[in-house]
Amino acid sequence: MATFHRLILLTLVMLPLGGCASLVSSAATGLADNLSVAILNQDDPETVRAGAPSYMLLLDSFIEGSPEDPALLAAGASLYASYGAVFADDEERASKLTTRARSYGLKALCVSYEKSCEWHSQSYEMFAASLPGIPDKHADLVYAYGVATLAYLRAHSSDWDSLAFLPQVEALFNRYLEMAGGDAEGTVHTYMGILLTLRPPALGGKPEEARGHFEKAIAMTDGRDLSAKVEFARGYAKLLYDRELHDRLLNEVLASDPYADRLTLSNVIAQRDAEVLLAEAEDYF
Repeated sequence: MATFHRLILLTLVMLPLGGCASLVSSAATGLADNLSVAILNQDDPETVRAGAPSYMLLLDSFIEGSPEDPALLAAGASLYASYGAVFADDEERASKLTTRARSYGLKALCVSYEKSCEWHSQSYEMFAASLPGIPDKHADLVYAYGVATLAYLRAHSSDWDSLAFLPQVEALFNRYLEMAGGDAEGTVHTYMGILLTLRPPALGGKPEEARGHFEKAIAMTDGRDLSAKVEFARGYAKLLYDRELHDRLLNEVLASDPYADRLTLSNVIAQRDAEVLLAEAEDYF
């Protein structure tokens, strides 16, 4: 908590009364970025569980002051999506947090690309037709909105109306990969793998295509992103009842060093998940 208090004081220093709005926005965005990195490098998930809500409220306050700042909105979308997907205590709370994440993500795009403002109410055909027009400079906003939407859909997986939006998210991530090119985040391939295994093949799932994405995510980080292996085991290996692949991936996760820049938190959580999945494997397979 002392660290948080120092951050608040730092914020007050960076946001002088009567200062230029653009400077305020830049300072807030920089702090939001630093907070995100600090959280990602934390090795104690319970510290993040307890402390992140304060950072979320801090971001909310920044957004209240600059409600059309795309970078702040995208940061809010990412943090709310991550917390809602990983730390929410129950379905109702996960629903509320990921709904806010999705709202922030769409607003970030809406203020930057007008055609996105009606995405939630458009048909797939209209949505897909608008994607090529997004300028490549907005790739990060597309990524943030995609992550927030996927978190939202996972939190609402029992709602078939929500799952009907899965093709849009797939198209959105594919557009992000086109826009970002060689600078694409490796984690987007993990998200694509998750997306393509949320449904069984008979209902539109694409497990072999998902496998390619999981393998690419692992390769892009030289195996340092342990969550990619866990999701590969959880989404693909369990779906196809491949016990050998399932156990191999999870044992590799447990044998790995979790400390890696911006991956430490997710790696520690991945190792916890791997232990649970292995313990449950005998009953599943």
